[in-house]
Amino acid sequence: MAEDSCPSCGKPLIARAGRTGRRSVYCSAACRQKAYRERQGGGGGVGVDGLIKEIGRQVEELVPQPPSVFYSGVTELSSSVARLRRVARTARDTAQEPARESVTQTPVTGAPAVTAVLQVPVDEGDFAALVESHRREIQVHCYRMTGSYDDAEDLVQETFLRAWRARDTFEGRAGARTWLYRIATNACLDFQRRTARRPKRYEPLPGMNHGGGEPPARITWLQPYPDDELPSAEEQPEAAAVSRETLELVFLAAVQHLPPRQRAVLVLRDVLGLTAVETGEALGMTVASVNSALQRARPTLRDRLPGRRADWTTAEPTEHQRALVKRYMAAAERLDLSEVATLLSEDVTLTMPPNPFWFTGRDALLEFLSVSLDVNSPMFLGHWRHLPARANGQLAAGGYVRRPGTTVYRAQVLDVLRFDADDRIVEITSFEPHLFPAFGLPLRL
Repeated sequence: MAEDSCPSCGKPLIARAGRTGRRSVYCSAACRQKAYRERQGGGGGVGVDGLIKEIGRQVEELVPQPPSVFYSGVTELSSSVARLRRVARTARDTAQEPARESVTQTPVTGAPAVTAVLQVPVDEGDFAALVESHRREIQVHCYRMTGSYDDAEDLVQETFLRAWRARDTFEGRAGARTWLYRIATNACLDFQRRTARRPKRYEPLPGMNHGGGEPPARITWLQPYPDDELPSAEEQPEAAAVSRETLELVFLAAVQHLPPRQRAVLVLRDVLGLTAVETGEALGMTVASVNSALQRARPTLRDRLPGRRADWTTAEPTEHQRALVKRYMAAAERLDLSEVATLLSEDVTLTMPPNPFWFTGRDALLEFLSVSLDVNSPMFLGHWRHLPARANGQLAAGGYVRRPGTTVYRAQVLDVLRFDADDRIVEITSFEPHLFPAFGLPLRL
């Protein structure tokens, strides 16, 4: 391969005439990431030592110019350091955490024997590095199963701890992904048996105009998921469109209505694409039971989703929609209720999990907002500022409020927005601000 060619794809490297410093090794950040994953897959970078060496290489290859290359390099380095920190935490937990009893009399999480040549590392650090490579997709899987970002994080740690305790039954790395999915699914089922969560309907609150629409489903544990933590198209084998639509809040809320085992079957079969045999092996079910559960789950899910697919699943947000979100944030900062009204659809819905507030219809929502945005009202909340965000493949806005008599804008709410076919906001799901750091948002401005 030519010296001036990218070692990953073979394309010529962009000339850096007139620029000083170390030249780029790869033609793009994507090629750099691909080469990184290939080095990991080859066995040399699986362990902690390999990851540390990789971080050292990334540091040496940092160049301050051009800015785009520098930013890409720093981003990659930051990601690697964060990964090493998670590996260290997992290694610490596997070494110190005592065994936990399953909530079922007979633990549902078994570990199938997988025949392969390479043995699983017995060192806590190397084992943590092995399972860490699957963290993002396992966490997304736990999130689909539970609908909660916080619970998904805890269940990933539980999955890795269970995997460490069952490592003697796992003979190789070839099936690590399937093995971890099985453990994670059953950890989620144990969790759901313990919590026994069931969606309910919102109920009217005294003295509040909720609008004329039917009360929406109330899922108090529903939380948003940061787009930055989603697996990339290369890390996750599912098609990008399928991955996106099965993470949108409408789909997540609908899935929560399924009984836990039906939910697990549907996610494994229809989202992850496992066969009926593989699903049965993961859940300890017969193929006939898997097919029966799937046949019951699909109609229930369809009944909970909007009638037309286009009404709930969207493509990548458009530039026009991004501009609308900017208008939405600017209107709130100006306390301009009339401008907010122009952005809402007539049948817009607002919910605030886990809080009991909900509104259906533009008039009811504007009536609620008018009190908090009016500086002359005794219910005036304060002045707003916003930062853009992305959650569940959708556009979002992190809202900060400076309350009367104070000087600091504090995190108040994360609004996840869904648009209709006419690019009007048809749904606002407002979440509490404790997850702001997960979205890269500060808690104060």
